[in-house]
Amino acid sequence: MRYLTAGESHGPQLTTIIEGLPSLLPITAETINYDLKRRQGGHGRGRRMQIETDTVEIVGGVRHGKTLGSPVALVVKNDDWKHWTKIMGADPLPEDVDPNEIKRQISRPRPGHADLVGGMKYGHRDLRNVLERSSARETTVRVAVGSVAKALLSELGISIVSHVTEIAGIKADTTKIEGKTVNEIREIVEEDPCYCVDPEASSQMVQMIDDTKKAGDSIGGVVEVIVEGLPAGIGSYVHYDRKLDGRLAQAMLSINAFKGVEFGIGFEMARRKGSEVHDEILWDEENGYTRATNRLGGLEGGMSTGMPIVVRGVMKPIPTLYKPLQSVDIETKEAFKASVERSDSCAVPAASIVAENVIAWEVANVLIEQFHSDQLPQLKAQIEEMRKYSKEF
Repeated sequence: MRYLTAGESHGPQLTTIIEGLPSLLPITAETINYDLKRRQGGHGRGRRMQIETDTVEIVGGVRHGKTLGSPVALVVKNDDWKHWTKIMGADPLPEDVDPNEIKRQISRPRPGHADLVGGMKYGHRDLRNVLERSSARETTVRVAVGSVAKALLSELGISIVSHVTEIAGIKADTTKIEGKTVNEIREIVEEDPCYCVDPEASSQMVQMIDDTKKAGDSIGGVVEVIVEGLPAGIGSYVHYDRKLDGRLAQAMLSINAFKGVEFGIGFEMARRKGSEVHDEILWDEENGYTRATNRLGGLEGGMSTGMPIVVRGVMKPIPTLYKPLQSVDIETKEAFKASVERSDSCAVPAASIVAENVIAWEVANVLIEQFHSDQLPQLKAQIEEMRKYSKEF
């Protein structure tokens, strides 16, 4: 499968086209809107979330609630566009109009953003041409795409959930969810303002976010995604670009402001002996092959083991600060304090939803590549056959 997105943060809409979905997959706007609303939630979100109420319109590839096998096209309108029609319009400006009065030209790059380097790369002296596309607003339609992927995974008996494990050094006690299913974890997360499984840690996170906002600063954190029900043997060890963990890592790091990724116990492996890292193999007639532990996060040799996939990503603090950092005007070369666009003090909870959806897409994509997938019933039958084969191997 593949998809492309198009659109700017203050343009008329965000658009995506998904190609390669099997036919007969049930899809509704309601399902996608559920995830779009979750992306807009979470404690610490800024004023943009009060302006936009993201809803999707399915404009191609679906008839009467099921995919046709042709490309699926999705659109999310930007409600704020009505205030930006002259500034972000596609038509050339009239000759008698001063561009500086219309375009809100930006020549002052913000540290930590794509502004300066993006301007250099594409030759833009007006850095708005960079920030409009590099904005995390683009993740809106990636969440929509991931929601479609999750619908596919659900049909295949695969479930996925995300949660926040850390914000600004405040760590959740994740032992509280040991032994719980993905669906049980989701019930806990969706009732929490920080999408966290630990109420005590969440309360501290809320206070930290509020204090940080008052101070004009921003904070980051860590999110975890868990995938349950994936058969063993998905991915491959034979070539670098087919390794499942490599593909999941790339997906996680493609999210705005994400700077690190780990699987299972992650970097803790560097501090342990091999006997304390690797997962011993078990077998019984009811379950087939399992592992005594899941420290490797459900992955061995670039392939799924049948255990839950556990992947975490670290999000840096958002670089748009209300106590701005120093930068340099690209026109005058004079130093200044960086400008402030609308921003969140902490977007980690919302980013967990983005992470959940981009990981869902990558898992679904690998399955589509590995199995015959023109029609959903064919795909479901092959996945079940794979589970049976792995169990009896």
